[in-house]
Amino acid sequence: MDLRDKHIVLGLTGGVACYKAAELCRGLLKEGATVQVVMTEAACRFITPVTMQALSGRPVFTSQWDDREANNMPHINLAREADMILLAPCSADFIARLAQGRADELLSLMCLARPAARVPLLLAPAMNREMWSHPATQRNLQQVVADGATVLGVGHGDQACGETGDGRMLEPDEILQDVIAALQAPSLRGRHVLVTAGPTYEAIDPVRGITNLSSGKMGYAVARAAREAGARVTLVSGPVSLPAPRGVARISVRSAREMHQATLAEAPAADVFIATAAVADWRVANAAQQKIKKDGSGAAPALQFEENPDILADVARSDRARSGALLCVGFAAESEDLLANAQAKRLRKGVPLLVGNLGPATFGQDDNALLLVSEQGVEELARDSKLALARRLVARCASMLDGGRIHAG
Repeated sequence: MDLRDKHIVLGLTGGVACYKAAELCRGLLKEGATVQVVMTEAACRFITPVTMQALSGRPVFTSQWDDREANNMPHINLAREADMILLAPCSADFIARLAQGRADELLSLMCLARPAARVPLLLAPAMNREMWSHPATQRNLQQVVADGATVLGVGHGDQACGETGDGRMLEPDEILQDVIAALQAPSLRGRHVLVTAGPTYEAIDPVRGITNLSSGKMGYAVARAAREAGARVTLVSGPVSLPAPRGVARISVRSAREMHQATLAEAPAADVFIATAAVADWRVANAAQQKIKKDGSGAAPALQFEENPDILADVARSDRARSGALLCVGFAAESEDLLANAQAKRLRKGVPLLVGNLGPATFGQDDNALLLVSEQGVEELARDSKLALARRLVARCASMLDGGRIHAG
């Protein structure tokens, strides 16, 4: 429940995307937030206040003259009570109102009256593709961003008018991720974080290969947590069935050599490298060009192995890592003697921080337990969701960057 104890004002403006606001409201509540819905007159044409009241569990406000507030100032009271104001959908007309500083109805009044230093304003635009690309809309968007609002962007696809293009409101889950991210501490703002995740796949023949049980969930959680912390994130991922975290640039690879090549190409621009991937130590040197078939003799094919490149060690040996310009964090997935193996691997790889976990107890799971091993000592992170642990790891990385404690020891 990432939004526990948070109070979100959800503002709806006129547009068919109001139907998505119903699901978004439910999502906010499931994450622990309380939701106060405020609707413009135009929004009430697309979805009723009764529906939003039933979903939010609170009376919906639609008028600046609503006398349910003792002082008759809902635009002041609602803005002061909020941890965030989220406009979803936000129409082209309402973006223009914000850009002009108009305040002739409740929602625009409330946005203008919000304590801007404490209450962020997030916009999820929704409109026809031509309206979205119109110079006036783009000019208004630039102005509202300059005035302190955050524009979440739009989706691409089929539109209610029958056309296809940019301008669709983002899906509720995408907006929810952005809301959660906006309320996290921006400890890595301005940084570039490079993450590897998932398994690698080493071919035996065109239809068979050697891999492991890594699901990629820990690495994807780390990528999401780094993005929440304000970083620009590049994720080099082996073959997994997970969608890329919102706002994260993913590079999909298959083998260890492909991951090695992609990682070393990205590392020179990174400030932090977190190697969560479960990379195969060996590959088949004599992989067959065609499917290996049984011949009835009972004899197994003779496979020859050669060692894969060591991605973490190669990055850690780079000039930027040695000089302290790049913080390298390794992962160790062990099956026994976790502390001893993690300590030995940290020294062998030459990295400031090594994260140990027991592979059989975490592969494919949504939770994990971690051991953080550094020159300063050992810290145990008790079993928790992988995202919660990822946020703690990212906070540790930010602290190391700020404190300059990034030497391998």
